[in-house]
Amino acid sequence: MTGPETAPRAAPDFPTVLVVGDDPPRQLARLNRRARVLRAGSADHRALCARLPLADALLVWDFASDAVRDAWPAAGARVPAWVHTASAGVDRLVFPELVAAPTVLTNARGIFEQPVAEYVAGLVVAMAKDFRGTWELQRQRRWRHRETMRVAGTRAVVVGAGPIGRAIARTLAALGVRIELVGRTRRDADPEFGVVHQAGALARLLPAADWVVCAAPLTPASRGMFDAAAFARMRPSARFVNVGRGPLVVADDLAEALLTGRIAGAALDVFEDEPLDQDHQLWDIPGLFVSPHMSADTFGWQDELAEQFLANYTRWTTGAPLFNIVDKRLGYVPVGPRPTP
Repeated sequence: MTGPETAPRAAPDFPTVLVVGDDPPRQLARLNRRARVLRAGSADHRALCARLPLADALLVWDFASDAVRDAWPAAGARVPAWVHTASAGVDRLVFPELVAAPTVLTNARGIFEQPVAEYVAGLVVAMAKDFRGTWELQRQRRWRHRETMRVAGTRAVVVGAGPIGRAIARTLAALGVRIELVGRTRRDADPEFGVVHQAGALARLLPAADWVVCAAPLTPASRGMFDAAAFARMRPSARFVNVGRGPLVVADDLAEALLTGRIAGAALDVFEDEPLDQDHQLWDIPGLFVSPHMSADTFGWQDELAEQFLANYTRWTTGAPLFNIVDKRLGYVPVGPRPTP
């Protein structure tokens, strides 16, 4: 069947799957006799342009690449019926031509939520308990007793009410943290959190927060949402964590807020330009944790991504509704039940 929840499969019955990435998963060998698999390296623009018009389905294995955006015009009128990205974020794929196309876009919702939530919880505990100070004193062989912050009873504003943001909120709540969840629109009867605040309420919520966690999708409305004005609203003891997308934060404004003591600390796992240049000022900012976009990456994560794509491929070829269909106008999968294979 075809419709808003399925991707119509183009003839012939033996679909062509184009994989974009330099190191595709070994599990794709299981598509033998089920698909014709073509490959194009992330930097091989010529190969991608030549093979894109042949593709019925497109697996964007290298989610950090802009190759699909650059090559899309080469498809002409024969665009892929289905594009799947091995990532939660789809900001590199919701360019105007793909949004306007009949192509169905899916993402990797369901893989990353709990790992990211655990990572954020670890950062919160590490900052509250001053683990960095403990490790430095240990390195210096200095015995200096200190008092640290109790996590239970603190307040967190979690920006992003999708699956990752909700998993973060749920995990922090288990530590006794009081949660204010912020989404695109207000909801007054959320089954887990009661009220989900509208994005416009963020300015009002920031002054009371001990922790501000950004897990929002990158959209035109959210780009640069954490700027000097946002940091100025936070209390001096607040800590900020970004596990969403790098461009959600104005990095220079965050650096200034930390250097001047406007906020007490921060942690960034995502950056506007990755990898972060070795001479970038963020490496040396006191009170800032820098990690290389790894909050979601636990042992076996790539295997999980491959298995998810194969499960969705089976649904696509049998006409079943696909998992994780992205609303291309919004730039994310609308909140709904957690997908299961």
